[in-house]
Amino acid sequence: MTEHPALEAAHLHCRSLEQALGRFRRSGLGRITEWGAHLATVLTGGGRLLAAGNGGSAAQAQHLTAELVGRYRRERPAYAAIALHAETSSVTAIGNDYGFDHVYARQVTAHGRAGDVLVLLSTSGRSSNLIAAAVTARSAGLRVWALTGRGPNPLVDAAHESLCIDADSTATVQEAHLVAVHLLCEAFDTSVTTPVARRGTAASPGRAS
Repeated sequence: MTEHPALEAAHLHCRSLEQALGRFRRSGLGRITEWGAHLATVLTGGGRLLAAGNGGSAAQAQHLTAELVGRYRRERPAYAAIALHAETSSVTAIGNDYGFDHVYARQVTAHGRAGDVLVLLSTSGRSSNLIAAAVTARSAGLRVWALTGRGPNPLVDAAHESLCIDADSTATVQEAHLVAVHLLCEAFDTSVTTPVARRGTAASPGRAS
């Protein structure tokens, strides 16, 4: 019996996600763990996380900041995290006065301080407003991490470090990014509840995809 086209498409979608997560599990878990440890050092030291994306990636950036300001799994203090796209009056004012390419870079200038972390999510890695934010953040001394689709891409080049999801479908990349966001929160929570003497100083490895 021939499978219904919608069911066949669902199987293909799940298979694509399984394959992408398999590749991510082999190459990205170490990076996410390092990011979580570094973020724990920054936020417990009084720094902050800034995050941004466009469309579905904006929603995932806001998901990340909500987990840090609220909580992921375990009860712990609230930490400073701002989703730049959620500042709607700022976004619309900056977009109107300076252009959409500047909606995040100008907020990075306002809110970012040396040592803070900027996380940028993009399925294409080619969004000009995110690239501008990365360049501005680096100039101001922030650490820039990019979650993107397949690399290389311009956002990977603009960031200090990146994690690229090797998948053809935008939906698959976004779904894998959500897994990465949750794993980052898990690594963060584990680090903030681990004595400093045991976790040591977070490493800052070079750019990789």
